[in-house]
Amino acid sequence: MLPADIPQTDHLLELVEMRGVPSITITLASSPIPADHERIRIQLRDLIDDADRQAKDARIDRPSREAAVARLRFVLDDEDFWMHQSRSLVLLASPQRLDAFRLANRLSARATVSDRFDTGSLLRAVTFPRRAFIVQISRGGARLTEFGADHGLTEHDLSLPSDHRLILEEADNGGQADFPRPQGSTGDRLERERYCRVVQDEVARIVPRGVPVILSATTDLAPAYRTVNTHPTLLEAGIDAHPESLDDAALEQRARRIVDDHEDSLLAAWRERFGTLQAQGLAADTLDDVAVAAANAAVEELLFDMDSDAEGTIDDRGRIARADAAGPESTVLVDELAARVLRTGGTVRAARHDDMIQGSPVAATLRFPLEQMAT
Repeated sequence: MLPADIPQTDHLLELVEMRGVPSITITLASSPIPADHERIRIQLRDLIDDADRQAKDARIDRPSREAAVARLRFVLDDEDFWMHQSRSLVLLASPQRLDAFRLANRLSARATVSDRFDTGSLLRAVTFPRRAFIVQISRGGARLTEFGADHGLTEHDLSLPSDHRLILEEADNGGQADFPRPQGSTGDRLERERYCRVVQDEVARIVPRGVPVILSATTDLAPAYRTVNTHPTLLEAGIDAHPESLDDAALEQRARRIVDDHEDSLLAAWRERFGTLQAQGLAADTLDDVAVAAANAAVEELLFDMDSDAEGTIDDRGRIARADAAGPESTVLVDELAARVLRTGGTVRAARHDDMIQGSPVAATLRFPLEQMAT
């Protein structure tokens, strides 16, 4: 499987809120293929050199600069780290710490030096929902795979007992001796549920609670799996085909269609709710209004355009100063708003530009009207 180091919200906010010079952020495409790793290390070495030059040009004191750069160079020689790679790397370094993340989506190569980390790529990884797991289960066994917005199927190991399949096998003696077994439809149902529960427990252990699970099961096992399921986001729609009849390409295609339909239904419901709340003064869809709401801890849920790259600064009262280009003091505005909403207990979801409301880069439902907020 592809390793993915997705930070928990508390860790992400810690990184968002850190301030200090220098704060170095490096992003670059990586690869799970070992033969590619030397090329990636060379590119990483060049990006570290670029960050070092930027720090020198910014006249950052030598001890701080060298301490941060040394932490980055340590990654180049960490053989354990390079044994397990994904599709991208995010490295965040300061004189005091180093955080490294392997992400399954594709990132472009970039090195930045500022007084804060560029956490936008991590925010998007956490809040873009088009990731799902597929659990395939039949009498022949079980399999768990995952796909994301920017990567195809990857497989997760299920730690199932070696005798798992025997649960569904009738003993040669019909179960009348040595190991009595329940007979009839009730007995079969209990065995099917026990068989599925072993798989379900592994799926629940591996799959994060907020990530959708899609079921691909034989007709006799699908009801049993849903009966014993404890994962909160097992989707109602499943793949209506025998699990062993589809190759990976067909499996992924069907699963993506299910996820797209699921996301479309969630977005349609959110849009309808947004319209109702907007009429009541409890929703906003401009950067300036959402920034004021976020500054007053008033945002209940934020939808933001993951492709928006407008830069600027936002003060403590939510006033925006837009910037013509990226700079050491500016940040991507939607990233800053997303961080503020998370910090005050709101929900954040990234979306593609075409899914946004009226072309705005943000839309938010509010806990109380804008008129009640401090100005």
